[in-house]
Amino acid sequence: MNLFYNPDISVEDTRFSFDRDESRHIVKVLRKKEGDHIHLTNGNGRIFEAEITLADIKHCTAKITEKTQQPPRDYSLHLAVAPTKMNDRYEWFLEKATEIGVDEITPVICSHSERTKIKPERLEKIIQSAMKQSLSAYLPKLNPAVPLHEFLQEERQGQMFIAHCEEEKERFFLQQKIIPGQKVTILIGPEGDFSEKEIALALDKAYIPVSLGNTRLRTETAAIVACHTVALTNQKT
Repeated sequence: MNLFYNPDISVEDTRFSFDRDESRHIVKVLRKKEGDHIHLTNGNGRIFEAEITLADIKHCTAKITEKTQQPPRDYSLHLAVAPTKMNDRYEWFLEKATEIGVDEITPVICSHSERTKIKPERLEKIIQSAMKQSLSAYLPKLNPAVPLHEFLQEERQGQMFIAHCEEEKERFFLQQKIIPGQKVTILIGPEGDFSEKEIALALDKAYIPVSLGNTRLRTETAAIVACHTVALTNQKT
């Protein structure tokens, strides 16, 4: 099954036209013909099955034959992760977190951040590609990068955690604190970790200090471990 993404498709639509790039991919790469079926999503949980009516490499069209709603997860996860020094590591994190299950991502700029700017257009494409690859109908929301102190000023519901590496400070293992079915926000710092002032500010905002294991992890690895821990805790048996 191949899943295509377009945010503009709605439940009222009965037909759909693909842009030039997707038309070429459908006809030239996937070798789809008139009468073949494909699947689309708008990123909001809807999956549309469509039959190709015109297999043209410049203007492929299809009629929608079935509409379904993919069930949402029982929990929601917001990862606030400092940009990594190397762009490809942050891109890897976004790809894998999308595959595992994340609802919202905010790049946070910290005192020890070596990178303070991101390229949202490229990151959005990576998230979209990972959503399609994993056959998910929900597109994670990528927020603009913000300073950590601004992020901490926003009120949030559910459980809130900060994963830091200060061993002399009290921390709990994340898997011991996660409550299934909750909204979860997790802060992941840069390569140089959060500053003491940032940790204190997060704790003052009721963030729970957590550890992700007995070894020190890179930023992108820590984010994936946190994402996977939340997913496993919420997995139904």
